[in-house]
Amino acid sequence: MSQVQPDDKPAAFRGLIITALALFVMCFAIVKLTNAKFASHKAEGAAPAAEKH
Repeated sequence: MSQVQPDDKPAAFRGLIITALALFVMCFAIVKLTNAKFASHKAEGAAPAAEKH
């Protein structure tokens, strides 16, 4: 007969939480670095309106 395996739910849940936090931190860092890079760019005026035919 097969033996009962130990429950791995706590470890799986911990891994899920750690992975979600790591993804959030990476995305947040990418956004902050991108904003810092383009902060010095001057905003141009509005795009020209499309002509009606």
